[in-house]
Amino acid sequence: MNDTSLRTLLHRWRLAVNGTSYLQPPVYTGPDVFIHHFSDHSGEAGPGIGFVARVRTGTDGHPWIGQAIAAGAPLIIAQRSPADVGVTVPDGVAYLQVADTAEAVAWLAAALYDFPAQQMTIIGVTGTNGKTTTVELIYRILRQAGLHAGMISTIRAVIGDAEEPTGLHVSTPEAPVMQRLLRRMADSGVTHCVLETTSHGLAQHRVTGVEFDISVMTNITHEHLDYHGSFAAYLAAKMRLFHLLNQPLAHYQKRIKVGKTAVYNRDDPESYPVIKAVSGPRHFTYSRKDEQANLGTRTVVTNPQGTFAELQERDLPGKLFPVNSRLLGEFNVRNMLAAAGAARALGLKWESIQAGLEDVGRLYGRMHQVDKGQPFILHVDFAHTPDGLEKAIQAARGILEQSRDGGRIITVFGSAGKRDPEKRRLMAEISSELADLTVLTAEDPRTESLDAILEAMAAGCRTRGGVEGKHFWRIPDRGQAIYFACTRAKPEDFVLICGKGHEQSMCFGTVEHPWDDVNAAEAALAAFLADEPMPDLGLPTYDPGIDWSNLTE
Repeated sequence: MNDTSLRTLLHRWRLAVNGTSYLQPPVYTGPDVFIHHFSDHSGEAGPGIGFVARVRTGTDGHPWIGQAIAAGAPLIIAQRSPADVGVTVPDGVAYLQVADTAEAVAWLAAALYDFPAQQMTIIGVTGTNGKTTTVELIYRILRQAGLHAGMISTIRAVIGDAEEPTGLHVSTPEAPVMQRLLRRMADSGVTHCVLETTSHGLAQHRVTGVEFDISVMTNITHEHLDYHGSFAAYLAAKMRLFHLLNQPLAHYQKRIKVGKTAVYNRDDPESYPVIKAVSGPRHFTYSRKDEQANLGTRTVVTNPQGTFAELQERDLPGKLFPVNSRLLGEFNVRNMLAAAGAARALGLKWESIQAGLEDVGRLYGRMHQVDKGQPFILHVDFAHTPDGLEKAIQAARGILEQSRDGGRIITVFGSAGKRDPEKRRLMAEISSELADLTVLTAEDPRTESLDAILEAMAAGCRTRGGVEGKHFWRIPDRGQAIYFACTRAKPEDFVLICGKGHEQSMCFGTVEHPWDDVNAAEAALAAFLADEPMPDLGLPTYDPGIDWSNLTE
């Protein structure tokens, strides 16, 4: 991409927000410089790359400004003055001081790529659980309708005919990456883009400068309170996606006009009343039990092979739209309704909706069955919240009821360090109540003590009557924990491994170790079936001397 002058970027920003309540660009009188990229990593700084002194929880980019200048960065975007930072700005280097570097770089990045979202219909999906699946479902519906669609989710980005991963522990990319992806989509002819939009992404302005046409809410439950500070703040961050429907850009008009629509879950007690009060966009609701919703269901049957559901639309009385989905679990019926709601908001036909919903098969790490010939069922799921774990256990219970009489559920999961600590107790309590056996293990402890995390979870198990060594166990190494669960399982049982899903690394301290729960489950099953010990999969927790004889029921 060609370099663009800073003054041009500020001018484009000014045109986009003129007369709106969006952040206005700062007054700038310094030297003009040329930019082709932005980065908040000083190691990437250099000619043509604007350095962003990002301020995050626990990190601050301002101490690295001097290094960025020395590396040749032509532009510094900072929240503090050069004197306060202790740097001298050379002639020919632009220093843009703003109130919030994250918000400023979002607008500058959108301007750099000439507001690519305005060339597409943008569908944003948010919520605590079900976002990734709903994004995939909407994307498949769009493709079945013959539309040139793209998507960005936790698992992958699809740009034209190209597919690529979105990174470690990443759902909504940072604004410069997001805008670059959107520009690539627009240039490849994509007309509709589906974005997984997290509370972090909304609060940290990763999608600021993106004009949404359809906003979808799955549900709101306990999550990310470590970052947002309160449930109210968490909900407010999610709600930005719906308030953005009322804030079109000024100068850069949408290429295709779409009626702004909020699609949301009438059954969700937290988000429904708040979104209902948002005036401006059209409202389109879905429900499993409320006949006042625009979309609902009649017959729903779940089994080990998938889910059969008859969908219905209030405005089309007497008509049923059957769907044979390969997705497992009652909770996925709501995800299908959310996707169908977005499609109907776009005016798509039911034939495309049914075909799109049926086109989605197994999603990597989402109720992902791993079968190496073992006598019991084993699934890997991303469930990493209390509500997600509850729904996953319920789905497993439903599968057992359909296929095996009297089977037990054995869960394997942890709780991440440097994240909401309240989840540790809640998830342990849920597993103790709904599962039969619980194996507590590592899940990205980061710089926290893994022993302390496991003790907090063990305490949660004990509050529900769990006895260690009988109902629950603590096994720090995740591979060995999965292996142990396999050794406990009887032929009629269901081993459910939760928390990591599709993710490809596990963080200990500040180091990301390669990790894949599906691969780990395959290795554990291979060792179990061969009556061999669990191999070392490379985590620092592996204990070759573990005394398995002491881990008895």
